[in-house]
Amino acid sequence: MTQQLGQISLLVNDYDEAIAYYTKTLGFELLEDTQLNETKRWVRVSPPGSSCHLLLAKAANESQKAQVGFQAGGRVFLFLYTDDFWRDYKKYTAKGVEFIREPSEEDFGIVSVFKDLYGNLWDLIEKK
Repeated sequence: MTQQLGQISLLVNDYDEAIAYYTKTLGFELLEDTQLNETKRWVRVSPPGSSCHLLLAKAANESQKAQVGFQAGGRVFLFLYTDDFWRDYKKYTAKGVEFIREPSEEDFGIVSVFKDLYGNLWDLIEKK
């Protein structure tokens, strides 16, 4: 049996600001933006070439709004693999992405932690 993750739901405050951040700042591709009803859209973004996508889900109530940016309880939530750590680190830094941990060489590769526009923590990793 073969399985893989297809998409991960990510709570956001606003569809358009999230689309702008993930496409213009991080360079992800907008795969789909479909209006489902007056308040809900089906919005998917993904790093180029990735088989796993982010479903940008607008927080619909106070409980969900409280979790935006804190979906993993303050731990690293998402892991973005790259084939060139320094290229992406420099590109993101130039676009104002906040790295909260300096790059380090680990047994598994080069890694640094950044915050997205809502405060979710991501690892940027170039695997060995």
